[in-house]
Amino acid sequence: MFISKANLSKVLITALVFSLCSVHLNLHMDAYASSSNISSSSVNLLEKTGNAMAEIAEAVSPSVVNISTEKTEKITREQLSPFFNDPFFRQFFGDQFRQQSPRERKSASLGSGVIVSSDGYIITNNHVIKNADKIKVRLSDKREFIGKLVGADPKTDLSVIKIEAEDLSSTEIGNSDELKVGELVLAIGNPYGLNKTITMGIVSAVGRANVGIADYEDFIQTDAAINPGNSGGALVNVRGELVGINTAIFSTSGGYQGIGFAIPSNMVKVVMDSLITEGKVTRGWFGVSVQSITPDLAKQFKLDENQGILISNVIENSPAERAGLMRGDVIIEFNGKKVDEPFTLRNTVAGIKPGEEVSIKIIRDEEIRTINIVIGELPGDIQKIQTPAIENALKGVSVLDLTPEIYTKLNLPEKIRGVVVANIEPGSPAETSLAPGDVILEVNRKGITSVEDYEARVSKIKPDRDILLLLFRMGSTIFATISGE
Repeated sequence: MFISKANLSKVLITALVFSLCSVHLNLHMDAYASSSNISSSSVNLLEKTGNAMAEIAEAVSPSVVNISTEKTEKITREQLSPFFNDPFFRQFFGDQFRQQSPRERKSASLGSGVIVSSDGYIITNNHVIKNADKIKVRLSDKREFIGKLVGADPKTDLSVIKIEAEDLSSTEIGNSDELKVGELVLAIGNPYGLNKTITMGIVSAVGRANVGIADYEDFIQTDAAINPGNSGGALVNVRGELVGINTAIFSTSGGYQGIGFAIPSNMVKVVMDSLITEGKVTRGWFGVSVQSITPDLAKQFKLDENQGILISNVIENSPAERAGLMRGDVIIEFNGKKVDEPFTLRNTVAGIKPGEEVSIKIIRDEEIRTINIVIGELPGDIQKIQTPAIENALKGVSVLDLTPEIYTKLNLPEKIRGVVVANIEPGSPAETSLAPGDVILEVNRKGITSVEDYEARVSKIKPDRDILLLLFRMGSTIFATISGE
């Protein structure tokens, strides 16, 4: 092919310009890369981390479901509008509005759940499905099922539901005892109804108790964002194992503030297995009240600080008493594990099956001893509040027998005998004189030892008679009089 001198000159000039532009572009890119200070090894590492997180999310997400519930609530006219309580409003329209029967309305709520078996067992929070008339479960593939409640445990805020399906994606339950502070975790759920939302964080703390969410607390604290609707969702580790069920957040605004709580998987597994096999949760118990060791107590008992927990009371005829435990003993090991917090011992004992024998290492009179004890079943664990049919000044007062759990919760002295006030209905003559948590020791100067005893005595009192009660309240005994009609 023939090229003229003029055309050759144009080609050479074009090539030179292109070459200069390329050099300038390369210099610019090198300068940019240098100024960013990001090495290729760092980029590769971050890419691998991102890909790993994406794999975990992809593997676990199909087992996290959306749970929606419907329940019927009764509402009064006063709840519908504050004007029904307004005297000016009632002057013109009369009191007939106040005599209307309560209305019913449907309410709905959203939450999350985790499929833990391929045949349809799902773990969620108790507060997600509490009092629900209908439980609807929506899978990640948009299939919907009606969930059946297998069992619920308000004391841990856990429940198990079942859907009729097979070959479902499920998440393997991991060992939450192996979690370490600082470990990476993912929270997966449906906040605000937004399906399959995934957030990442670290384990901020383990063994959180006294949060006020449930009776049995041993929470994992995480900064992975947990928002309303995440309740019942999954907290998973880097192996994609379920290590917790997201249950609550600490917030002053209602939204995420960097502190979320999850129920550890080991507690979840114990509760789940018990609900599925027995329909209820059977908890271990051995009948002691315990307290933390303070510096002053450590000095009195000649102990190192933070060494064990102190037995402050031994329940009569309990496994602990039969095994020879005494008030003043310091428990330092339970079944081979060190003990330094009361809640840790309580949760550990609750997870042991009744009838199992364990060894306890204690300090008594500055000597270390080992005692074997057969764990019993926590009494009164499924006890129901009883409201006697009474038509006198104690009408509407609900009472419970005193159980070891109530003794511990109310910090009652060992010698106290009576019944505890559980609830007082609005309008009851006793509403201004009694409060939940009061222990009724005597009725009209006669001692009370049980609900049956209470009912037998109170049912004989006429409606127009005043009633004299002896109460134990806030660490002391007081008399209270309730006027009859």
